[in-house]
Amino acid sequence: MTVRQRESAKTSSPNSKEKPTSKENGNEKPAGPKPFRGRFNPKLQKRPERTGDGTWLDHQAWTKIVIAGMIGIIVYFTIHRPANHETPLAKQSEFLNGKRSQNTVCPPAYKVEIQNLGNEKCIPKRCGRAVNDGLISDKDAHALLKIAKTGLSKGGSDGGASIVDLHSGALSRGPHFVNLYKKYPDIYKPNDFAVYKRVKDQVKLYIAEHFEIEPESLYFTHPTFFSRLENKPAQNVHDEYWHVHVDKETYQTFHYTSLLYLTDMGEDFKGGEFVFVDASDKLNRTIEPKLGRLSFFTSGIENKHHVKPITEGVRYALTMGFTCDKSKAIPEIGSEEHRQIIMK
Repeated sequence: MTVRQRESAKTSSPNSKEKPTSKENGNEKPAGPKPFRGRFNPKLQKRPERTGDGTWLDHQAWTKIVIAGMIGIIVYFTIHRPANHETPLAKQSEFLNGKRSQNTVCPPAYKVEIQNLGNEKCIPKRCGRAVNDGLISDKDAHALLKIAKTGLSKGGSDGGASIVDLHSGALSRGPHFVNLYKKYPDIYKPNDFAVYKRVKDQVKLYIAEHFEIEPESLYFTHPTFFSRLENKPAQNVHDEYWHVHVDKETYQTFHYTSLLYLTDMGEDFKGGEFVFVDASDKLNRTIEPKLGRLSFFTSGIENKHHVKPITEGVRYALTMGFTCDKSKAIPEIGSEEHRQIIMK
């Protein structure tokens, strides 16, 4: 068999594969695959009707439903998200060895204000807050509690917050304030003032050490007071101690704030935790009061705070403010200058 014959046999063999052809305008062309005519062909299939008879929705409709659902979830949790979480900076049940602290960035306005006073030695190396157990002895803490109870026994607010200020003599009585020393000039003895001064000096030195400032650049300032908080309906704005505030705005003389707790949360009262409001990281820090526990902090906007309402019992504390402004310093308690001021 010749080569031509072999080739002819291959083309005519029944096992050989030939491409189907189609005629178009008299010309034969290979027949290609037929176009897909299923329901998901975007070119040839119309979108099915969205009815209630069980017809499936198309991809675009499902995408819109999913996106709308996600938006709904985001909106819901944005509106109904819980309040800031809390974590204890110091629990009542623990005794801190030394101090526990948390640093923050100092607001520029805070540092500029101190610079403008010409007292750069009073500018802190860092801002923040700290809490300490053990700096103030139990003996001195109990002595201060007695001083607070003695003064506040002569008056008291009609609402849930009462104060007595040993420097000015201001004492809550009903909706007003009276001068404790004019009504009871011998209510306190020299030993009472000696305890108060000793504790004040200890706190001042401790604040200066922590924030790395010169103790001589720091001055005791007003208002400085004992507070008594109890579960009574507020009668005026002074009784509403639970509102969030900034000490530098409430007490403009303050640059540093300290609080010494004179009763125990959970034993003498319920509620009354001190809360630092840290909106930037949605995690508030709380201090649970404990007899002799000292907390202190820079008084600027970096330390927004409030006190939770008392639900039972009575909470006593001593607030002491310190300033970098020498012109806002107050005289030493018990001194001749102090006696002249309170008896005016």
